[in-house]
Amino acid sequence: MKILKFGGTSVGTAERMKAVASLIKNDEPKIVVLSAMSGTTNALVQIAEKLHQNKNQEATALIDALHNKYKQVAEELYTTSAKKNQAEELLNNHFDYLRSFTLDLFTIHEERAVLAQGELLSTALFQFYLEEQDIPSVLLPALNFMKIDENEEPDTAYIAKNLKTELEQYPNTKLFITQGYICRNAFGEIDNLKRGGSDYSASLIGAAADADEIQIWTDIDGMHNNDPRIVKDTYPIAELSFDEAAELAYFGAKILHPSSVYPAKEKDIPVRLLNTMQPEAKGTIITSESKGGSIKAVAAKDDITAIKIKSGRMLLAYGFLRSVFEVFERYKTPIDMITTSEVAVSLTIDNAKFLNEIVAELKEFGQVEVDQDQTIICVVGDFIAARSGSGLKIFEALKAIPLRMISYGGSKNNISLLIDTSHKVEALTRLNDGIFERNTTNA
Repeated sequence: MKILKFGGTSVGTAERMKAVASLIKNDEPKIVVLSAMSGTTNALVQIAEKLHQNKNQEATALIDALHNKYKQVAEELYTTSAKKNQAEELLNNHFDYLRSFTLDLFTIHEERAVLAQGELLSTALFQFYLEEQDIPSVLLPALNFMKIDENEEPDTAYIAKNLKTELEQYPNTKLFITQGYICRNAFGEIDNLKRGGSDYSASLIGAAADADEIQIWTDIDGMHNNDPRIVKDTYPIAELSFDEAAELAYFGAKILHPSSVYPAKEKDIPVRLLNTMQPEAKGTIITSESKGGSIKAVAAKDDITAIKIKSGRMLLAYGFLRSVFEVFERYKTPIDMITTSEVAVSLTIDNAKFLNEIVAELKEFGQVEVDQDQTIICVVGDFIAARSGSGLKIFEALKAIPLRMISYGGSKNNISLLIDTSHKVEALTRLNDGIFERNTTNA
């Protein structure tokens, strides 16, 4: 069994859906996980915002525009009148459901149901196309087996048990289609795995099904050694370890959702990153082993806030750091980087929602300085294997860039550097020129 996840761009048009159907048309047992068509989730978020604001007329206009977009897709996707009529009925049901919220109270529970419509639509339309093409398949409703607990974490035992129950109903079927992103919560309500959750869905399903491989299909040929949107002459990395991939995903590599690495790692299931636009490309394979040299890739994470707490009381004071961390724990704000000295501690956060409250409490410990518009540059590889030389390459490449913080030693796979965001493009470019040596293993 393989798990194949296709993102929004991969199913963003009728043409792309047809291409995906041709990719999965073989005898290998597989579960195909689909995202919403590109642009749909953003449109549904806008609709939900208008409904929250009681701007029902504006919400209706947005719903109508999205409905018309899907009508056009259906017209292009199907050739028979029977499937076109079936798709029309499906679309009318879903969009009438959305319009019903303009007539009644709208709450957070209804918002989650609204956001689920994208995946429900993409999978149903895709299943209709497979039926029209006489490709045997079954549509598995993710809401029947995907669930999060009261802490909003995946209920892996529930997922494994109920996925098995669903699959056992179709013993002779080799192709299953299901939704990414959506699930039920501990109360049985429609919920989701947050943004990027389709990757997470694929990994959770892969772990639950004891899959041989999890494939993440996007519009880029694997994880690159640097950000191809900013830097020229980047290349896909042939092989990464789970830990290296997790670091890159967390610190800005957009191709993979950070959470999606862990379920696969726990079951030691290889994850392969592939390109629907170039299906012949090798992509990137992620396994438990680290291969191919010390420095693998660079990623950048924006919208970082740096906080420095300076206090004379910190000197030799046990419990000081615990007290500082408890402030962030109370406001459920994770810390990315941390450095300490005898009289000060500096740290970074990527969620400034409670910044004012956090700073107010930290001032009880001493002087507090805040720097916003910062970027974490993350250099990933196997630095233990290298033993020496990697740091010199990195700092030589960045000698003209002011460094705000440096974190080295917390992980054998990561050196993190904090810079002002205004220096980001220059830093990524200098690193690309200074630390990578293109070779056949990376080509």
